[in-house]
Amino acid sequence: MPIGQQRVTGRSGRIRAQVIIVSGTSFLLLICLLGCNGNGDPQALYDHAYKTLVHGDLIQAQDEAHRECQRFRSNPVWTWKFRTLEARAVLQQGHYPEAVEILKSAPFPSGQPDLAVPILTLEGEAYLETHDFQEAGRLFGEATTMCDSSASASCGYVLKARGRMEGQQNHWDSAGRTFELALAFARAHDDTSLESQALISLGNVSLAQERYDEAIDRSEAGYQAAKVVDARRLELIAQGNLGWAYYKLGNSEKALELSSAAASLAKQLDDVWNEENYLTNIGYIYMDEHKLDLAAQSFQQALGLAQGIGAKKHIYNALRVMARLALQTGDLPNASQYAHQALEMARRDGNHLDELYPMLVEGQIAARGGKTAEAETTFLQVEHDKSCPVFLKWEAEHSLARLYEDEQHPDAADQVYRLALATFEGARFEVRHEDSQISFLTNAARIYDDYVHFLVTRKKTEEALRWADYSRARTLAEGLGLLAKGKAVGPPELDARQIARRAGGTLLFYWLGENQSYLWAITAQKISLFPLPPGKEIDDAVERYSETLKMQDVLASADKSGQALFQTLIGPARDFVKKDAKVFIIPDGRLNNLNFETLLVSDADALQPKVHYWIEDVTIANASSLRVLASAPTEKEKRNRSLLLVGDSVAPNDDYRELPQAAAQMKSVASHFSAADQKILTREQATPSAYLASSPEEFSYIHFVAHGTASRLSPLDSAIVLSKESAQDNSFKLYARVIKGQKLRADLVTISACYSAGERAYSGEGLVGLSWAFLAAGAHNVVAALWDVSDASTPQLMDKFYDELNKGASADAALRTAKLSLLHGKQFHNAFYWAPFQLYARLG
Repeated sequence: MPIGQQRVTGRSGRIRAQVIIVSGTSFLLLICLLGCNGNGDPQALYDHAYKTLVHGDLIQAQDEAHRECQRFRSNPVWTWKFRTLEARAVLQQGHYPEAVEILKSAPFPSGQPDLAVPILTLEGEAYLETHDFQEAGRLFGEATTMCDSSASASCGYVLKARGRMEGQQNHWDSAGRTFELALAFARAHDDTSLESQALISLGNVSLAQERYDEAIDRSEAGYQAAKVVDARRLELIAQGNLGWAYYKLGNSEKALELSSAAASLAKQLDDVWNEENYLTNIGYIYMDEHKLDLAAQSFQQALGLAQGIGAKKHIYNALRVMARLALQTGDLPNASQYAHQALEMARRDGNHLDELYPMLVEGQIAARGGKTAEAETTFLQVEHDKSCPVFLKWEAEHSLARLYEDEQHPDAADQVYRLALATFEGARFEVRHEDSQISFLTNAARIYDDYVHFLVTRKKTEEALRWADYSRARTLAEGLGLLAKGKAVGPPELDARQIARRAGGTLLFYWLGENQSYLWAITAQKISLFPLPPGKEIDDAVERYSETLKMQDVLASADKSGQALFQTLIGPARDFVKKDAKVFIIPDGRLNNLNFETLLVSDADALQPKVHYWIEDVTIANASSLRVLASAPTEKEKRNRSLLLVGDSVAPNDDYRELPQAAAQMKSVASHFSAADQKILTREQATPSAYLASSPEEFSYIHFVAHGTASRLSPLDSAIVLSKESAQDNSFKLYARVIKGQKLRADLVTISACYSAGERAYSGEGLVGLSWAFLAAGAHNVVAALWDVSDASTPQLMDKFYDELNKGASADAALRTAKLSLLHGKQFHNAFYWAPFQLYARLG
């Protein structure tokens, strides 16, 4: 068929972000040899079509290139340049045979490497996507031979294409070296587009080799380079790869945001190649969140797109994850069918690494069907395979542990549970970014949950508590030197009774599990364990009640949910919590976002039953873990009672207007300290750098009066809003990541700011935000807010708080008295005003 009659329209194909590398385009511009010829300026027309392609408007670029190819058909050089550009646009839409047909529609330009090298590279990439590795390798070899004797600027793209093939064959070390050569070539030739593609490709290598924080760095660098040349397709690929990296690091919320944005842009650009990939990634996230209908919808759509373009790798990826989803829903026949199809595809391609994932699923199917010996053999085969990725290794070990548990082999199960956790902890040790360390423990949540439940069922109550606490506040504890950083797994000894004795109260430690939750009530005399409902049931109840608290007076409205929560969470251990007791809450899951003081208690034994808040009965403090709670020095350092007071800053912009009562609160807090023992940073002086330069480690009390921001997706980007100190957009933000880097010895840090406790609780870490950062810096106690704080009521609460501290009250008792003063008053008795503030404690 003549090239003028071959038209490709409509939407098409995608690419698997973590295993397939983005195709290049910008070398096409560099092969131009001639200037103007014929009607119009071919260079200008080519530049416009090329920029259209780079921008991601593939069909428009294809149409322009085809039209100009016909227009300049009397000039063979320009004809080939436009024909090659058209083939690239078709290839990026996923129409591989059509791209090859376009490239073969005219005699090959022998002896002209600037034209021939791109043609061979593009044709090889088309065969690569259909897994004809032999033909792709032959074409890349021809292009490489030409480049050995040519200085063509397109030779960098041959390197990138060869790296892609090495990656598709799972030769990732070799692929990485080849992409490094492509990156060096791009920088030597000042080719920003190739630089972006090489960086994104290196990010894919990092993903495949499970170096996820490195993948973030490389993908982010590739994204920034793509923005320079306005390459929207490269931007979306980098964005999608970032989403996959964050998913593998346990940050599913950030992963979903990035993957959804990438999928949306891919659809807008008619880029089926990448849309399929990101739909698959989104399905993974939904599946892990047990949103199985949404996961199935994403996977089915991804499989349909992949089959539509005949991209084998994409079909394989969709099949293997659909097998896992079918297994989760109990659909064993479909799970077996999908796993078998994926396994056969991997074997036909000679790709041993790709065999392991469907093999694991087949083992899980066998275990579910009672084929114990077959399941055990499969799990061991995957686990012992030298090429097994670490995430698959710990999943195989976890599956084997559950198999042994189900088969009533407790000693073997215990051993393999610990092996799975050791494998996971080894992987965690390799994570370098602190943000990633915080989220990474999410990946082991199910292993820890199953192991804790296993220990409980074996009546090893205290050992289960020790492992449960070991999984909590890990990054915080390691930063404080409470746990050694390293690959060794296993909790050190923990004397929970001694911690309760030192605390002088009752410790309530919560574990929210997928199928069974637990409450440990700990006193100086004993440890008791109580079963609770599944975690999701508790999470949902807490979310509903927390929203109700912010909207209405739950006492006046006779709300029943607060009483129900009290019965669920406190009722089983009520005999351990007497009137006027001191209680320390170690929460889990959404319990991190609940102020237990607001739970409603009914005086059922009274002649006239009356409902009241639990704060009227007990003094409550919160802690991230038992180990962190007990971490402050037993002997307090004797220092003068000194105050660093920061706030009432100048509004940096319209988003953060000045707080009307900030000056009054500053004056009130300062009045509780002698002038010689206080340092005040206010108005223009209240800047982030001024705080850092004020030697905050020298003060026993630090108090902020300011706006606060909580970042769900990047919790260490949570910040205290102060005065702007430079022209930079965010120079007014004192970030959590900066706060934690400034070591403190403060007895108390008070953050009178909205959401200063943080907004998102991480599995294995708890609520991460400003309070977490100050604890990580070394503060013994932190008062922070769970939600919006009222500028009207807060000065009164803080004044009473410091009054009580001046009288010698402990921080938890002083805060309770201050809250009760509002509760028993007329104006601010609603929990909205006094309940957001919580105390996060370390025993001193």
